[in-house]
Amino acid sequence: MKNTFYKGGAFTACTSSMILLSAMLASQTASAHGYLDVPPSRALLCQKGVNTNCGGAQYEPQSVGETFKGFPAGVGGAPLQGPVDGKIASGGHSNFSALDAQSATRWQLTEIKDRNIDFQWHYTAVHPATKHEYFITRNGWNPNESLKRASFESTPFCTIDGGNQKPVSGTKHNCTVPEDKSGHHVILAVWTVGDTDAAFYNPADVNILAEPSLPGGWSSVGGIAPSTALLVGDKVKARAFTVDGESTEYSVEISIDTAEQGLANNWAFKLAEKINATHSLVRAGVRDEAGNIEPVKGNNSLYAQKESGITRYEVQLDMKEDTDARMSVASQQAEYILDKGQAKVDFRMIANRKMKVEATLFDESNKPVGMTSAQVDSGTTGLVMDVRSNPGKHTLKLIGTTLDGRTTLQDTQPTTLTGEGAGAEYDFVFPEGVSEYAAGTKVLQPKTNEVFECKPFPESGYCKQYTPTANGFEPGVGAHWHMAWNKL
Repeated sequence: MKNTFYKGGAFTACTSSMILLSAMLASQTASAHGYLDVPPSRALLCQKGVNTNCGGAQYEPQSVGETFKGFPAGVGGAPLQGPVDGKIASGGHSNFSALDAQSATRWQLTEIKDRNIDFQWHYTAVHPATKHEYFITRNGWNPNESLKRASFESTPFCTIDGGNQKPVSGTKHNCTVPEDKSGHHVILAVWTVGDTDAAFYNPADVNILAEPSLPGGWSSVGGIAPSTALLVGDKVKARAFTVDGESTEYSVEISIDTAEQGLANNWAFKLAEKINATHSLVRAGVRDEAGNIEPVKGNNSLYAQKESGITRYEVQLDMKEDTDARMSVASQQAEYILDKGQAKVDFRMIANRKMKVEATLFDESNKPVGMTSAQVDSGTTGLVMDVRSNPGKHTLKLIGTTLDGRTTLQDTQPTTLTGEGAGAEYDFVFPEGVSEYAAGTKVLQPKTNEVFECKPFPESGYCKQYTPTANGFEPGVGAHWHMAWNKL
């Protein structure tokens, strides 16, 4: 059964020139994406699971940091451009805002073993490059303050002329890290695009060693990045691997015996201490400039001597089910009344744990017609969702996951919608199901309360070309929407 929508009066809006410019820029750079591969960018380590709690960056590191060119100041004396202070890592995009979190232990550090380094980028879709630049944080910068222009040297320590040619993935940019830089720093790699107003900004978190090789014969083989608190009875295992597979001899496990031990930084410290107490050829901790390795309460790196045969470590959490966790729909209305196909469905839920919850309302054909999500505290919480549907039986589905991810609970309740249905039919509320759009697909644009139909082939191919940062074909909104859609 199709959804329908009542087509109301004309919708007008006043759009600022900045929004129009942003939309134009997003459209221009729809196909230009890439990330710093060597050393790995903050976002790439999110995708690899080394960095955690990264938001959308873990899914698309190639899109991180895309914004206007001109860092650290405007081009040719123009006003300040590039990413906003405090949002340099994310490029100011809300999907990637988790990358703007900054502390001395928040991100895994990549060791720079030689001041002569070959930077390499990976391009998923490439535009010409005018240049690649590499900035580094000032000596004495505060790693517990958000990244801003004042955090970095005002000029890059290395610039590679792009010649306005399309760069090739894996091309080496040979640079020398300044002699006065050592220890924890952030390197900001900037790819300036030649045929648009955009650049990509990728921070890499590094630990620069003063010597060209690691003192003491140690090699980096992984890290301990605590991401969640654990419960009494949980276990953590550092699994060691050689070229032949897992090494049980060098694998180390700890159990959580007290609530205090279960705090994220505390169990990471306990595991690092256990590794150091168990083996002499493996060490866990943070290196200083003299090569000493000592555990800290936070992120710890793992090192091994060559004779151990260890090439890498993986940290595995064995978390028991939280059998005492409870969650359900507490109360809801007997029925909800539609007004021209729209309604606000409010209800109350109850849980005895802090949770991330997602509520979805399905119509009789099991099609989602409304959704909301939230992080809730223990106790009773009121939730509300905007619904577009027709009268009839519906199903409210509630899914809750404890913040540590160990337990997921569900509840399903029937409900009824009555009142006035809609007029114009549609298949999706934009941008839901964007990958399925084809000729004849009808979508409701909630920004304008209008229904649009995807044009026939070959224009239909434009209908599915949409991301939050490349919205040129967004129905009724994008700069080129007329090329893809007909308004009904």
